[in-house]
Amino acid sequence: MDFTLTEEQTRLREAARDFATGELAGLAKRLEADNEPVPREVVLRMGEHGYLGVNVAPEYGGLGLGNLEALLILEEFAKVSPAVAFPVFESCVGPIRVIERFADEALKLKLAPKVCRGRVVIAIAMSEPDAGSALTDLKTRAVRSKATVTLNGHKRWCSGGGYADGYLVYCRLSDAPGAKGIGAVYVDAATPGLSFGPREQLMGFRGIPSADIHLDDVSVPDDNVVVPAGGFKSLMEAFDLERCGNATMCLGIAQGALDRALAYVQERRQFGRPVVEFQAVQLKLADMAMRVEAARLLIYRAIANAAHGFPSVLDSSIAKCFANEMVRQVTADAMQVMGGYGYHREFGMEQRVRDGFGWGIAGGAIDIQKTNIAAALVGRRFPQRRDG
Repeated sequence: MDFTLTEEQTRLREAARDFATGELAGLAKRLEADNEPVPREVVLRMGEHGYLGVNVAPEYGGLGLGNLEALLILEEFAKVSPAVAFPVFESCVGPIRVIERFADEALKLKLAPKVCRGRVVIAIAMSEPDAGSALTDLKTRAVRSKATVTLNGHKRWCSGGGYADGYLVYCRLSDAPGAKGIGAVYVDAATPGLSFGPREQLMGFRGIPSADIHLDDVSVPDDNVVVPAGGFKSLMEAFDLERCGNATMCLGIAQGALDRALAYVQERRQFGRPVVEFQAVQLKLADMAMRVEAARLLIYRAIANAAHGFPSVLDSSIAKCFANEMVRQVTADAMQVMGGYGYHREFGMEQRVRDGFGWGIAGGAIDIQKTNIAAALVGRRFPQRRDG
């Protein structure tokens, strides 16, 4: 087992780090202050540098590299902020990977190259007011006719809502109960009948727009069906990769917090010596480093075990769950060792705490991941419903 990155991977990571710290650090501060998304011209520049769709096949506009290479880039961007990393997240582990794997060839060729070049942004519309963790309770319905699909419903917690150019809408495509009736349809943002609620005001995730989506007799071509009814299992297999992206966002936030705390405790002096010379601080630094490295190895294992495919639910859930808990502890410890400066907005650590907490809610809450882990360990699902 070799844990050393190749020369190509190392160069890719260093180039991403230089781009993120050199071109995006100032932007990240403005996005945090204004709660505005990454400007489109910056997304285009990310595409020009090859940071979007890194793991998308070359015939669809990507670089054709592996999932690990994509996550190496995502971590470097997330160290700066989740907001500037989000276009990378969506293009490497989000909806375009579902479209690349499951959509008809024409739709792949229509959308994927534009996403990889930064010309189009696509978001996932999954959750609903009564269907978050209980995703099989989706009520949004899509009715297929000879040439069109008509959608009606209400989506909530859509990251990119009101900003993206199109949405991969998880919906009920048949009357079959539960997961059997669920599939996914691509909807262009300009389609009549599609509207958005006001921008959500969240504790963190500033610069990542989120809004409700309303679908009122939204009609799209039947070719926009990406996954037909009965394809819920395929959607969840793709989501296992997104879980690894979620874990990597946590990793980037935590590594950035550790880096900042390390610099601070060597610069800051108290009682006539650097703070790092106090054993209590040393113990916190060691705990932080152990947690960060453990999360990194769990993510890498999940990706390595899957080769170029989607990770398993067990590996991805373990990686996500651990990283979700890790980032909360590491950012809190980093804030503590920085004292009042850690609690001050100007120094950015309190933002890492707020952003870090959110990833344990997004993409399947921590406790849901633990039930996934237990189910995978014993080889059967545990019904959560009273009638289950």
